[in-house]
Amino acid sequence: MSDGWVLPEEVLRDAPAYTPRPGELADLELLLIGAYAPLTGFMTRADLVSVSRRGRLADGSPWQVPVTLQVPAALAQALDPRDPARRTLVLTDGEGAPMAALEVADAWPVRDGVAGVGGVVRRLGDGGHGPFQRLRRSPEEVRALLPPGRVLGVVADRPLHRPQLAQIAHAARTLGAHLLVLIPVGEDGRGLPPESLVRAVFAARDRMPPATLVAVPLSRRPDEISDALLRARVSAAYGVTHLLSTGDMLAGAGLRVLVPRELAYDNRDGQWRWREDIPPRNRRLALTQDEIEDLLDRGFPLPEWHTPPAVARELARARPPRRHRGLVVFLTGLSGSGKSTIARGLSDALREGGERTVTLLDGDVVRRELSAGLGFTKTDRDLNVRRIGWVAAEIARHHGVAICCPIAPYAAARATAREMALAAGAGFLLVHVATPLEVCERRDRKGLYARARAGLLTGMTGVDDPYEEPTDADLVVDTSDLTIDEAVQVVLHHLTETGWVEPKLPSV
Repeated sequence: MSDGWVLPEEVLRDAPAYTPRPGELADLELLLIGAYAPLTGFMTRADLVSVSRRGRLADGSPWQVPVTLQVPAALAQALDPRDPARRTLVLTDGEGAPMAALEVADAWPVRDGVAGVGGVVRRLGDGGHGPFQRLRRSPEEVRALLPPGRVLGVVADRPLHRPQLAQIAHAARTLGAHLLVLIPVGEDGRGLPPESLVRAVFAARDRMPPATLVAVPLSRRPDEISDALLRARVSAAYGVTHLLSTGDMLAGAGLRVLVPRELAYDNRDGQWRWREDIPPRNRRLALTQDEIEDLLDRGFPLPEWHTPPAVARELARARPPRRHRGLVVFLTGLSGSGKSTIARGLSDALREGGERTVTLLDGDVVRRELSAGLGFTKTDRDLNVRRIGWVAAEIARHHGVAICCPIAPYAAARATAREMALAAGAGFLLVHVATPLEVCERRDRKGLYARARAGLLTGMTGVDDPYEEPTDADLVVDTSDLTIDEAVQVVLHHLTETGWVEPKLPSV
């Protein structure tokens, strides 16, 4: 916070507002609670240049990782760092509630349509909202609670199973340290929802040494080095003296980083020991994350030798078997490829089974009811697919099956639909109905291709507008040589094999 920076109410009232992306919102929270000290706001260009060259902020303070805010270029142009009445930007959370005011000290172009803005931030309102607010303590509050002496920090970005708990207990005992567990609750769209992760970590509390547990708005960065450096920096701000690595962690911020040896389960007495201390015939290796997720997806219990029952229960609640989870089936293909007919057949088959609540979002119906007024420019097509993806994700969030069948010609829009579904804790199946253009033209039930070839229709996908074939399709179906019933059975078989649909009992 800058000294003497007082915002008149009329400036705050008239200031433009902007909602940062999830990772930037997490950075904003960390700035506001002092976890990024000595950083007091988003970096300016001078800070970024200095960090890249010297590992220090422009004022000389040690700092290694960029912490930036990007906004639409048009918004940046409306701000003027030299004018007190035009340098304030109100930053809001995902629901539009004001979180902070940014005193813009610098703005610069980043790429087409995007600008960077930097400056000091100041909290607005009485703090955040949402689950487990009582655990979101500031570093200053937590340091006041810690006993004197060594503090062992653990960033619990995944549930703690018996191998991790054994490593934590050994490290705390060896160091004679108090345990501080930092639970990342930044929205990054990966892994467990934040509230589920908190419950899963708390479910293991009785297996830990005496500990303080804190929820920290950390989001994972794509760059592992930056991610590790920031985790070390935030851990040190909370009073950690020794950090136990649960993955790739680098030394930083004056911390000692402990890299644990690999443990294995000893069948002889049910204890976890260093792997090399157990004869191969008597040891079981810890389950990988993929193995854990596969057991949960198929509805099998996690073995008690590996996972405490209380933790296993929380994980089963957070990640129920696939057949009980929401799912988005997204069919994409050219007009006339058969995707709408397959979607209707699939919807009918799933409704006949009775185990699932099914919603069909047909492309033409969506255009009429949800996207009325949109045209067929790239922007409008992308907005149409985004609307479909959002509605489908909300259906799947509540454990329904949403079947969508727009043309969706652009890869980026399809990727956004996938991200929305995954962020809702649902599955996403991208089906490319890859019927060739010449076959689609021969069918031409709506006469669209004929009109496009005659110059009476523009923007026809496959004729004068591109179709970006999926490279990430989960299933490819070509209806050239398949009946619709056969194509529907191909999709149903895939859903059954991957656990999204209960196997159908043979008819008597």
